[in-house]
This record gives sequence, C-alpha cells and structure tokens, in this order.
Amino acid sequence: MDLGVHLPLMEFGDEGQSLARLQATVDAARAGGFTTVSANDHFIFSTPWLDGPTALAAVLERSGQLTLATTISLVALRGPVPLAKTLVALDVLSGGRLIAGVGPGSSRRDYDAVGIPFDDRWNHFDEAVTVLRALLGRAPASRRTRLYPMPDEQLLPSPVRPGGIPLWIGSWGSPAGLRRVARLADGWLASAYNATPEQFATARKHLSAELTACDRPAYSFPNALVTMWTYVTEDRSERDHVLENVLAPLLNRDPEDLRDRLCIGPAAHCTELLSRYAQSGCQRVDLWPVGDSPRQLERFVTRVAPHIDGIYE
Repeated sequence: MDLGVHLPLMEFGDEGQSLARLQATVDAARAGGFTTVSANDHFIFSTPWLDGPTALAAVLERSGQLTLATTISLVALRGPVPLAKTLVALDVLSGGRLIAGVGPGSSRRDYDAVGIPFDDRWNHFDEAVTVLRALLGRAPASRRTRLYPMPDEQLLPSPVRPGGIPLWIGSWGSPAGLRRVARLADGWLASAYNATPEQFATARKHLSAELTACDRPAYSFPNALVTMWTYVTEDRSERDHVLENVLAPLLNRDPEDLRDRLCIGPAAHCTELLSRYAQSGCQRVDLWPVGDSPRQLERFVTRVAPHIDGIYE
C-alpha cells in the first residue's frame, strides 16, 4: 500500500489559504516518500474551498515525480469538454503524471450552484463520463449524446501518455456504483470516512465480480482510499477537539461515527487502522491532515508509516 496526500484546499483555524501553504504540503509529501498529491472538488462548502485543478496546477513545479490526481472532479457540473481541457493541460504540463478521478458529488449545493437538478445527477454523470472518456483518449467517440455535446473537432493538445489519461470513478461501495466503476472506469476511488476496512474488502470483492462480468481483469484493477482525515496526537483532549469541534460539524456527521474510521488520535490507532486497510487490498491511502499539513505529515512519517503492515510492499 502506498500513501498519498490531499492538498489543503480548505481552511482550518486561522491558517488561511495561500500558495505557500500548498507548496509546503507538497514539499513535505516529497520529503516523506509519498507517491501522490491529489485535489478534491467542491464549488460550495461549509468553509471556503480552493479550486482543486487550479491548486494542482500551482504546485506542478514542486511536485517532482509525484503522481497528480483529482479525487474527485465534478464532471457533470464542470462539463466534460471544459474539464477535459483542464485535465489534459495538467497531464501535458506534468509530463503525463495525471490520474483523472471523477464522481457525481454528494452535495446538493454544488448542483444548485450550476442549475442542474440534484435528483438527476446519475443521468448527467453517466453521459458526462462517457464523453470525458472519449476526450481523454480512453474510448472511441460517440455521437449519441443527449445532455452534453461531443465536439466536432478533436481537442488539442492530446494527452501525453499512450492510451490517454486514466479515468477513475469514485464510489462509496453501493452495488450500482461498483457496476458503474466496472463498466466505465480504469480505477476505483473509495471514501475513507464512508467506509471501514471490512466494508472496503467486501466492496472490493463485489467489484471483482462486476469486472469479471464485464470481461475485465479484476486482479490488475487499481484502487485508492481518499479523504482519510488525519491528525496524529497522543493527547486525548486534542483528539476529541478535532473530531467533535472541527470535523464533525464540517462534515455534518456524528463524531462517534468518525472516531474509528479516521486517522485521528494516537499513532497506534492510525497504524492499526491503516494496517487493516492494507490487509483488505487497499493499494493507496490519501491522507488529508486536519491543519498544519507539513507538521502532521512529518509526524505521520516518523510515528505511523514505519509500523503499517503492508506499506510500500
């Protein structure tokens, strides 16, 4: 299992948002041996949210050979043509290091912001992904579209790598979502705070069956666990503060539902949780430090990572 890092797109406390904060996070990821830097997508959130693709572009020069990933981009809301132009630009400027992760999104506010009915998100998403796959060079172009037009001319420049940009789809693990991943995606993105290691393992088995039904090889199909909120501390009151006063209100969740699912708390807890994910077949976990990313990543690298069963194997 490898480790990735989410860029700090939202504010915690009085950190504010700045290029320096993004750069410091990427520098810490490189120094700590992480493999991936990723950015998630929201238009409207309960706290100010920096645009994900723009943030990835801003750290290209600092990213070295790290893989870049969107985890996820809202293809139905951004539109497949504008999003394809953005993703291909990131791929070209990074020398072919991009993974395009997309999903429908779970926030009604994002849909309201662009005037698309939230209840119709799946129809929009399925067609948007089909168009995007063609634009990223992953599938033949189709002219049979209803909601999103297919351009008459090829979008240029083209992706750098042969075969186009890999397109992964996010799913919390529902049967319908996993069928969609098997049918349309090149990889699966699971959600850390919406799953347990045991649920991940079960969903992975279901995905393998769906891939087999689609005549696709399950053994080589990649996956990652994203949005693993992380705050390593041996101080119980500090742990409780992060869970109860920071994350739970931000995510509109019961802190007790989050307590055993996230890397919030002692190093031993984080080690045990991530070891279970490694044993369940998870190939990469993307950490999202809850404030002070460089310090938290350094603490994770020294106190947690060396003890995770299955890491870097």
